[in-house]
Amino acid sequence: MSLEVGNKVAVLDEAISGTVAKIEGKTVFIETEDGFLLDFQVHELLKLEERDTLKSNIFSEHSINEVMSEKEQNTKRKSVKVKPKERNQPAMEVDLHIHNLTKNERHLSNYDMLTLQLDTAKKQLEFAINKRVQKIVFIHGVGEGVLKMELETLFGRYDNVKFYAADFQKYGLGAMEVYIYQNVPQ
Repeated sequence: MSLEVGNKVAVLDEAISGTVAKIEGKTVFIETEDGFLLDFQVHELLKLEERDTLKSNIFSEHSINEVMSEKEQNTKRKSVKVKPKERNQPAMEVDLHIHNLTKNERHLSNYDMLTLQLDTAKKQLEFAINKRVQKIVFIHGVGEGVLKMELETLFGRYDNVKFYAADFQKYGLGAMEVYIYQNVPQ
């Protein structure tokens, strides 16, 4: 775009227009309707007489008016606010209480129950890793701590996993949160 002294111009990202008063290299000094002398770079300006040429060459009249009205509007964009508690919520919860894993636990020995719980935990962890789920909470309950120790051993076998006690306010002492690092080469 070639500008000359005397051309009418509008500033693209601000509601300012005026007449070109002086040009020094790529800096253009414009005089506003209020008599202020402001300087802008050439790429920040739109020559007002070129609107008609632009309409016929590149844009329809409708799109130029949309662009100009969008630039002139000074409305604040609405963003969805996510509370910190909601942002940090795990995407997945796995309840390892035995009554949730089988219909009838009376026929199972302690070893069978522990094995079923650990197999479920391993399957769910593998599923989460494959589906790129970043956080999982394993609810193990308080009990005697055997399942908790076995889970720590299981999670310790994975290089891309970090585990720690889950949110105390929500789960008490009976849950463990697992964070899965996503960018680890496999």
